[in-house]
Order: sequence, then C-alpha cells, then structure tokens
Amino acid sequence: MLRYLTAGESHGPALVVVVEGLPAGLPITIEVIGDELARRRLGYGRGPRMRFERDDVEFLGGVRHGTTLGSPLSIIIHNTEWPKWEQVMSPDPVDEDVIASLARNAPLTRPRPGHADLVGMQKYGFDDARNVLERASARETAARCAAGAVAKALLAELGTTVISHVVRMGEAAVPADAARPGPEDLARIDDSPVRCFDPDSEAAMIAAVEGASKAGDSLGGIVEVLGFGVTPGLGSHVHWDRKIDGLLAQALMSIQAMKGVEIGDGWAIAARRGSEAHDEILWDDAAGYSRASHRAGGTEGGMTTGDLLVARVAMKPLASLNKPVLRTVDTETKEQTVSWKERTDVTAVPAAGVVAETMTALVLATEVTRKFGGDSLAELRRNHDAYRASLR
Repeated sequence: MLRYLTAGESHGPALVVVVEGLPAGLPITIEVIGDELARRRLGYGRGPRMRFERDDVEFLGGVRHGTTLGSPLSIIIHNTEWPKWEQVMSPDPVDEDVIASLARNAPLTRPRPGHADLVGMQKYGFDDARNVLERASARETAARCAAGAVAKALLAELGTTVISHVVRMGEAAVPADAARPGPEDLARIDDSPVRCFDPDSEAAMIAAVEGASKAGDSLGGIVEVLGFGVTPGLGSHVHWDRKIDGLLAQALMSIQAMKGVEIGDGWAIAARRGSEAHDEILWDDAAGYSRASHRAGGTEGGMTTGDLLVARVAMKPLASLNKPVLRTVDTETKEQTVSWKERTDVTAVPAAGVVAETMTALVLATEVTRKFGGDSLAELRRNHDAYRASLR
C-alpha cells in the first residue's frame, strides 16, 4: 500500500517527502516533478514571493535512470531562500548576540486569527508563533505535490487522469449548468489566470480578485476536482475507514485553509426527492456498465463506480491581510492589537486546485496499490487489467 510522509518548515533548508509502496519500473523524472510544482505556483492574486521562490528538486533515493526501483522514493525540495534564514531557522544553537542582531528573529507574539498560531502556541507551550507557523504553512503542500506527481504517473499507467478547475472565487461563480472540462482541457485551464474553464466566469473572478486587492483584503473560493477513467471498486464498504468518499474528504480537508468538501451534488441532493437524487445504471454491449448522471460523484457505498469522479472543496479567504485589521492579543503583554502580515497573496484558490488534484491522486493511487498489489509496474498492470476484464 502506498504511504508518504513529509518533513520540513516553510523557511527551513528544504522540504522532504518519502513515498513508500511504489512498484518498480514506474517512469519518473525530476522534470515531471518540477512541472507539477510549477503548476502549484499558478494563479492571479499570488504575491511576489511566488516569483522568487524557485523549486530546486532532487531525488535522494528510489529512482535509477528514470524509473522507480520499488524501494522508498525520497524527494527533496531545496529552499533557494535559505541563506536569508540560515541563522533564524538554524537547527543548531546560535550565539545570542548574533540572534539579537537579526530582525527576523524577533519573537512573533501577535497570533493571526484564522491561523494555527495561537492554539499551536498553547498546545506545544511556545512563546513564539514562528515555531508553529513554519510547519503549518501551506508551503508544506509543495512536498505533497511532489508525491502527487508520482501518484498521477502511476494512475496514468492505468488510464486514470485527475484535473481541477476553479468554480467560485468570492461571489463570482461558474453557473451550475456550465460545461465541465475534460482531461484534454487541463492546459487551457492552467493558462487561465484564475484556472477557470468558463470564460465569462473567469472575467468576473479576475475582477473580484482586483477588488479585494485594492481593499487590502483576501478571497476564498471553491475548486472542483475531476477524476476520469477511475477504476471501479476502489475503497470498500466493509469498514468506516475504507470508504473512498471518506478518504477523499479527509485528504481534501487536510489541505491548509479548506473548510468544506462535497462529493458529487452533495448538499443539493438533500433538497431533492429520491427519484431525482440517484444515478441510474445503464448497460452497453461495447462499453459495459455506466451511470446516466454524475449526482453521486462517481462513488457508491464507499467505492468508486468507474464513473466520473467529482469532488469540490471550499477554501476560506486567506487570514493574512495586506491591511491588517483583524484584532488579536499580544501573548506577551496581553494587550489588544492587530495581527501582523507574513505574506501578501490576495488569494491562493487557483493553486489550491493543484493541491486538491494531488490529494485526490494520492488517495486513488493508494487504493490502486492496495487492491492490485504488485512489486513491479508490469505485475500491477496485469492484476488491474485482469480485474477490469472480469467486470463485464
């Protein structure tokens, strides 16, 4: 079964991810990882930090000559800004006189509302919010995206593609009856400043971002993730923690700033009668079983149906504002004050879509390796193809 673990802080020397359970023989290169990390930096409303934070990627193990070895895959993403933070974030003790001369080392005692700052300080007994925010930062998702690029490569070998697009930015939303993109539309989506497939909605979203930026405020939104060619039967009905929709919900909600997940028509189904809420089952001699609609989002009974997988995840507005106005309390003096600013993005919803793809792909790839096993890619494919052939 696929497992992965990330480590590292936002301004530390590097982020690291170790992926275990990959079959041997899967083609993967640094270029593939780098291309996926570049997609994570997309989106209108990102701050200047995105322009100078290059991703310097390196394989430390698990790959030889462009293919996996079946051993744990280790990927490191170096922080090219590390020289600026080498003393502030040093793992080793630093001379007190040196520390005192560094502006960045001043303890952060004004926790930002909407962040992990205050509760993290309370939980771990810190008097400096930096000890919390460095790991809580969404920069950690770069390591997840690196792992997700590998998961996508594995899924592609089985004919599965995962993409995303933005369906809401603040009050600007894609109409419910708008056409959904297909896997061939991903390049067009990524070319959109807000990663929106609908041109009219794209213009409204850009205007919403510009309005929030002018006010020194931030915007949230909703991203839709779509899975094409998903193998039927991933997940299981037999235990609560094996259900695919539960696994997807947990994975998507684990992304920083996400506050809601919807599978298929989700909340809208609650307002319908049963005759209008479910996906009728159809048969075709050439294609086999299919569903007449996508209301359940490609899942039934905790398992994938093989139909289009649909999940939406809602991101709250970023809690750090260009014009800090949110009240907080200085943890040292207990005086009322306003939160400080760590970064300057207006919104990160377009980039969040790329991370949502990552988490969805990792869930699907994990269930693929659980069901079809195989020490090599060829063995896994044989198991998968034999299973697909048995479904008719």
